Amino acid sequence: MREELHPGLEVVTVALDTGGADAAVPWIDHAKTTHPALIDAAHLLDELLGVVNVPTGVWIDERGTIVRPPEPAFPWRPRALPEDVLAALPAITVEQLDEAARMRIDPHAYVAALRDWVAHGSRSRYALGADEVLARSRLRPPEESRAAACFELGQHLHRTGHAEDAVRWFRAAHRLAPDNWTYKRQAWTFADPLQGPTPEYDSDWLTEVRKIGAENYYPAVEL
Repeated sequence: MREELHPGLEVVTVALDTGGADAAVPWIDHAKTTHPALIDAAHLLDELLGVVNVPTGVWIDERGTIVRPPEPAFPWRPRALPEDVLAALPAITVEQLDEAARMRIDPHAYVAALRDWVAHGSRSRYALGADEVLARSRLRPPEESRAAACFELGQHLHRTGHAEDAVRWFRAAHRLAPDNWTYKRQAWTFADPLQGPTPEYDSDWLTEVRKIGAENYYPAVEL
């Protein structure tokens, strides 16, 4: 879409990963991106804008004004993998993909809205006014501020070689902000790249998704 709509649309991707370039660059290189691809090793973007899961999109107009706050952003429905590829994957990955296929997303409607915004700018009915942007933005109660502080401490300890000490702070962030999948997935990945069950944490991605129901993993996008 970026290639088709540029320069009317610029896409900037941001990888949220405490692992930094070592973790993110192989994915960026494999995708052969032509758009600006940034790496946020400190998770500053999610802290500032209230991003709690990926993929999340934020629409920013040419004046630098947010016209749609963070919301699930899918340009297409993930493709089903061939049987031979599935057969070569770890069993837990196959189960995760099965749950992911049940997630509620609407790429067609999202892409149509994005095209309308590119075509009509501020006149697009999908470009929200300031009051509506604020109304749709996540509330930030004190617990979320404490969760952000705990997560930041966990990141610092992990970066400085104290991975075991980081776990208690990641667990605290999970407890204080239970709906923040970004916090959970980052910590789970450190314990197990497949985000499966580990002694360090009380839960894992597959267990948590099944608990809430895959259809509730992403909130419905109010277009």
